[in-house]
Amino acid sequence: MKIFKDRVAVITGGGSGFGREFALIGARLGMKLVLADVQQDALDKVKAELEEQGAQVLAMRCDVRHADEVQALADATMARFGAVHLVFNNAGVGSGGLIWENTQADWEWVLGVNLWGVIHGVRIFTNLMLECAKKDPEYEGHIVNTASMAGMLNAPTMGVYNVSKHAVVSLSETLYQDLQLAEAPIGASVLCPYFVPTGISQSHRNRPSDVPMGAVTASQRASQAMSDKAVSSGKVSAAEVAENTFNAIRDEQFYIFSHPAALGNVQERMEDILALRNPSDPYKAAPHIRDMLRAKMKAV
Repeated sequence: MKIFKDRVAVITGGGSGFGREFALIGARLGMKLVLADVQQDALDKVKAELEEQGAQVLAMRCDVRHADEVQALADATMARFGAVHLVFNNAGVGSGGLIWENTQADWEWVLGVNLWGVIHGVRIFTNLMLECAKKDPEYEGHIVNTASMAGMLNAPTMGVYNVSKHAVVSLSETLYQDLQLAEAPIGASVLCPYFVPTGISQSHRNRPSDVPMGAVTASQRASQAMSDKAVSSGKVSAAEVAENTFNAIRDEQFYIFSHPAALGNVQERMEDILALRNPSDPYKAAPHIRDMLRAKMKAV
C-alpha cells in the first residue's frame, strides 16, 4: 500500500498507545479515520485532537470481544466513508502471574480482546476489503495485527498473554499466506513490540464488569510490578513504533519489531526446538531478575 491520502483507516484500541499514534500519522497523511476503543473518555479526547487537525473522524465505543460490535463498527465505517483500506487490529490487554493461578475470567478476557478481537477484525474486515477491491481496480489495502514479542517468546508469569500473542502471530502469518494465494490486493503485517511505554501494563483500568477480578496472588503482584517497571522504562516510544509500522506498510514488510536486538532470544528459542533441547533459561543473562521475582512471590 503506497497511497494513504483520502484512504480509510480503521483502528481498534484507538484511544491510547499505538492506536492513538497510528491515528495521528494517518491524520498527517490525509487519511479518513475510524477509531474504536472501550474507554470512552480517551476515545473522545483523541477524536477532538484529530478533528482540530482537520481530519475526518468516526469514533465508536467498541468491545472487540464481541462480533456484533465489530460488525457494527464495519457497518458504520461503510455508511460514513464507503470503503476500508487499512485496518489496525490493535486493541490489547495484559494479565500476569503463574499460569495455573489465572482464573477462567482472566483467560476469557485476555483471549477475548487479544485473540478474538483480531479474529473478528480479520474475518469481518478482510471480506469487506475484498468487496471494496472488486469495485475499484486500483484498490490497495493492508491489515496490521498487533501481537508482541510475547508472540515469539514465552517469558514466565505471562502465560495468558503469551498464548494470546502466539496465536495472533500464527493467525497473521496464515492471513498473509492466504492473501498471497488468493492474489488479493491486500497486504498483511504483524507488529511485535517489546517493552514500549503504553498503557498495556495498566490494562485492568478497562477490565469490564462482566469479567470479575479474583483474589490477587503473590505471583500476580510480582508480575504486575515488574511489568510496570519494564514498560515505563522502555526507551522506544509508541510514536516511533507507529512510524516504523507505516514504513513497513509502504514496504510490504510482514514482520515489524520495535526491538530487533531481541531477536537473538527468538533465535535461541528456535535453536532449542531444532536441537530438541529443553527451553533455555530466560534469566541466564540477568539472574538477579529471577531472584527478585522469586523473592516477591515468596513475600507475604
